[in-house]
Amino acid sequence: MVRANGAVSLRELARVVQTSEVTVRRDVRALEAEGLLDRRHGGAVLPGGFTRESGFPQKSHLATAEKTAIADLAAGLVDEGEAVVVGAGTTTQELARRLARVPGLTVVTNSLLVAQALAHANRVEVVMTGGTLRGSNYGLVGSGAEQSLQGLRVSRAFLSGAGLTAERGLSTSNMLSASVDRALVHAATEVVVLADHTKLGTDTMFQTVPTELITHLVTDEPPAGDERAGTALQALADRGVRIAVAPAPHAAPDAPGRPRHDASLPGPRRHAMRAAGPDQPAAPRLADVRHR
Repeated sequence: MVRANGAVSLRELARVVQTSEVTVRRDVRALEAEGLLDRRHGGAVLPGGFTRESGFPQKSHLATAEKTAIADLAAGLVDEGEAVVVGAGTTTQELARRLARVPGLTVVTNSLLVAQALAHANRVEVVMTGGTLRGSNYGLVGSGAEQSLQGLRVSRAFLSGAGLTAERGLSTSNMLSASVDRALVHAATEVVVLADHTKLGTDTMFQTVPTELITHLVTDEPPAGDERAGTALQALADRGVRIAVAPAPHAAPDAPGRPRHDASLPGPRRHAMRAAGPDQPAAPRLADVRHR
């Protein structure tokens, strides 16, 4: 009914399935946790916003090489003994696999997939939030997840999403996921967004992180001719976001026809990202950082 009409009232659902509104409300809550619909006052609507969210099986097969390159680069931001939060998503799952090699690390996450990637890592402590399982991305959402993050303070939050623009920042198609991600951001001193080029310039319904709160963006090199992604990168850099661009998968560093934005970096880890700032007027806007 929701798919056919876009929205439906709890009363109508109860009438059709011949049960009480109390039972329907419980079932709608469970379906929302699965990402199949969104609750509204007195009813339910189709999930999403400007774009529908794909399920995990679909997302896990999209831009896999790009996500790997992004995760390789983002892992260089994390030092031994740090405490970080990592949100749900296929790109953050790739990051978690690399963080398993960082000793003394504490990772707070609402993602079952992130926790699974770190489950057998030596000297890595995993702290999971509470909450209700959302089956479409294996993330914990809801008030339980948000309350478990209260009072937490870590160095960085690593998040992904469905879209990223300079105007609205990071966004997602699901209200519950957005709310938990905002709680993760509140717990961190710095925010690192992991987004492949297909997300750049894309806007979705629920804002997760406004641009002014994004410290770093780690992305891949957009294909030649992708003006939307290129324009979005430049606009984000103009807003002060530090950008690191992983080289295109399977491409030579100096492949003909590709502009090379290379930065001379002082070290492979904490300084792996660089952006133009007030004291660096001549620094390149888009640093094509080669993973070491």
